[in-house]
Amino acid sequence: MGSFGDFEFPQNNALLNIAGNSSNDNPLDPEEFRRQGHMVIDFIADYYKNIEKYPVLSQVEPGYLKKRLPTSAPFYPESIETILGDVQDHIVPGITHWQSPNYFAYFPSSGSIAGFLGEMLATGFNVVGFNWMSSPAATELESIVMDWLGQMLRLPKSFLFSGNGGGVLQGTTCEAILCTLVAARDRTLRIIGNDNIGKLVVYCSDQTHCAFKKAAQIAGINPNNFRVIPTTLSSSFSMCPKALRNTITADVEAGLVPIFLLATVGTTSTTAVDPLGPLCDVAKDYGMWVHVDAAYAGSICICPEFRHFIDGVEGADSFSFNAHKWFFTTLDCCCLWVKDPSALTQSLSTDPEYLKNKATESKQVVDYKDWQLALSRRFRSLKLWLVLRSYGVEKLRGFLRSHVKMAKVFQGFVEADNRFEVVVPRNFANVCFRISPSAVMSSSTKISNGVILGEITNSNDISSPRTKITKMGLVNEVNQKLMESINGSGGIYMTHSIVGGIYLLRFAVGATLTQESHVIEAWNVVKQHAHAILNSIPTTQSQ
Repeated sequence: MGSFGDFEFPQNNALLNIAGNSSNDNPLDPEEFRRQGHMVIDFIADYYKNIEKYPVLSQVEPGYLKKRLPTSAPFYPESIETILGDVQDHIVPGITHWQSPNYFAYFPSSGSIAGFLGEMLATGFNVVGFNWMSSPAATELESIVMDWLGQMLRLPKSFLFSGNGGGVLQGTTCEAILCTLVAARDRTLRIIGNDNIGKLVVYCSDQTHCAFKKAAQIAGINPNNFRVIPTTLSSSFSMCPKALRNTITADVEAGLVPIFLLATVGTTSTTAVDPLGPLCDVAKDYGMWVHVDAAYAGSICICPEFRHFIDGVEGADSFSFNAHKWFFTTLDCCCLWVKDPSALTQSLSTDPEYLKNKATESKQVVDYKDWQLALSRRFRSLKLWLVLRSYGVEKLRGFLRSHVKMAKVFQGFVEADNRFEVVVPRNFANVCFRISPSAVMSSSTKISNGVILGEITNSNDISSPRTKITKMGLVNEVNQKLMESINGSGGIYMTHSIVGGIYLLRFAVGATLTQESHVIEAWNVVKQHAHAILNSIPTTQSQ
């Protein structure tokens, strides 16, 4: 048996056979749980201690695991020591290390000791808290924690239980969007009749997360009635209220019924911020439901200097953010607040005989099964409660501010190097940048009649001649090559997006273990790969 970091797997054969030959065959024996649990904690602690030894992006090929594991499940029990050995040998190589301090891709999935231990407690209790009676603490703690967090965000009292609203923990933003969309749909159909569902129209920008389109499909919205408002670089890709109003007006004149607007604070590609106040004013004129998706950026709005990004939320009907992104709470944990909980429960509630009870009938309790899609639900509030109590508002703000500070450091590096440019203004802790067109052009061909005669075949071989491309095409290819080269090295991991035809690299700071030294080293990696790529671009004289 091997080792992991500083943790040595026991070699004693008696220990190796405990799991399979124990005289106590109860799968929840407390002492055996204690023994194995300590081993798993040690394993994970050593994983975090040694995480920088691994390439951030997994380097395995598709289908690698099938070649390593048996074709059928074991007939006899295997020891935890054997299983952990296989985790180290076979599973770890296939993991992209989201907790690595060198992880700068997508958005963070930040963890913490408190979040992890809260998850352990929730899993240990393993309650199925679909209604108050099934575990009163699970329901009541969730309601309390959601009010705490709403107060930290300075949400209007109308979103809190202490007002007439309330909060619920969903799994992901995808669920939060679907639940609110269904509530908006049904609110309208109760007025105009179910036969008119084909007239309902929903609205978003071209930067809105793809989860909204999926939610609209599930909710039965006609695909032809899914409106996407174009955004531009000049407006930093935020939604234009005037363009929204013009689109809605045209739909109303065509006999359609606008019902739902999804506004975003911190879009996925560039962390753009939609102007909530003006957008809510437009929606209000047409009686539309407005949901604010702040999945990423909602966390930092507990800091007073960032709270202005959600100004205007008082005009919305619902608001959500993911505590499992940038709030040190393990996946999954999406926080959703609504002004009118009855709108959710009217659409999502069920009342079978086997769930009837006096507490529910008293109307004095919350049954969260009626605020979500599924019946069963996890005790998610425990981990959020532990995070809030273990770190407090002050320390949480400090963590978040440190990530923004590190993003500013990276941005400074980009701006100080004339080979690079920041593509859009940085709002939070995500820097969108690229090798600049001027740097590419100075390393490449001359321009003739606006066409670049440098020729490439594909993103994997930028030096092989094949086809003429435009200036933007060449710049995009060079930046794609840069990202693929960086990620292939395993030292750091970033992801990209394309907005307004521009291929950009996203440097998202937010992993809990990241320190400024990691940001500095990441910039060194970027410079090294950029230098190699720019020097490899062939030069050709104009014709």
